[in-house]
Amino acid sequence: MSRKGKTLLGIFLIACGNTPSYAQSEPLVYVGGSGAGISSTLSKVIRDTGTWKKHGLDVRNVYFTSGALLGRAMLGGDIAATNGDIPGILSMGVSGVLDLKVIAVTMNRLDTYFVARKFIAKSDDLKGKRIAVSRFGSLSDISTRLLMRFWKLDPEKDVTILQTGNSPSRIAALVAGQVDAGLMSLTVLDKLVASGCCRVLADLTELPLDYAQFGVAVPTAMLKSQRGTLRLLLEAFVEGIYVIKSRPDVVLKILREEGIEDPRVGKTVHERLAKNLREYPVPESKGMQTAIDSLGLPKARGVQAKDFMDTTLLEEIKKSGYIDRLYGKS
Repeated sequence: MSRKGKTLLGIFLIACGNTPSYAQSEPLVYVGGSGAGISSTLSKVIRDTGTWKKHGLDVRNVYFTSGALLGRAMLGGDIAATNGDIPGILSMGVSGVLDLKVIAVTMNRLDTYFVARKFIAKSDDLKGKRIAVSRFGSLSDISTRLLMRFWKLDPEKDVTILQTGNSPSRIAALVAGQVDAGLMSLTVLDKLVASGCCRVLADLTELPLDYAQFGVAVPTAMLKSQRGTLRLLLEAFVEGIYVIKSRPDVVLKILREEGIEDPRVGKTVHERLAKNLREYPVPESKGMQTAIDSLGLPKARGVQAKDFMDTTLLEEIKKSGYIDRLYGKS
């Protein structure tokens, strides 16, 4: 067999839970993410601090422009886990396309800003306007529709929702006046507002609801076939959250690489991340149910959160004392 053939076979066998003798000793795990912001920053913190390798993993992060594309990649077997958009991946689970479980919710609230062009001063001004999302079915789409309903607007009739691509594309569309509003993360907010085109209409963290926004999802079958690998993966995520909370220098360096050079803005972003990322990111029924109900899918009616979550791995990690040791509680 050629070297290339052995490499491909090695990746295939690792994905199936078997490692041939000529394969690397560290499990190879492809983790998919979508968009910039919180989940992307968390992945970079884990990578740059060598935390994946510390936990015996060879993790390859794969970027997708939306949660919908991320779900399709999992369906095709191209990635083993997702780190990011929970509602987007849940939409495929609820629809019966993917058999999956959410094994961690790193952020249990909406944590973006809704930005509109300067002439829009209040939510009622959005009637008849164009709102940008990355793709239909993505987190930006689901969150936008949830926000419209919160403001007593019909997302199907009162506004026009357009697919424009990821955050950089939405920013370009807003600045050019091709759309009138859209969700933005804190990491891009300052530059957008400074351009003079737009204003912040709402900070979604102020909405009074639990919402499973970001986290880790895996195919259900992996909970049996690669349980040990998944536990290592979650331990690395937990440690990454700890690093964000305790080492602002690491986060600020990554934010500078992402284009946030103003120390004041970087400090604000770090404080928000440290506050909202969860020390014990176990999935909780209330936030998961809100995310499922927000999908607006016919098949989501009557679906129970418990059918799409697995708390056992994080419960094992907590019971082991690992989290307490990280935070110096034991």
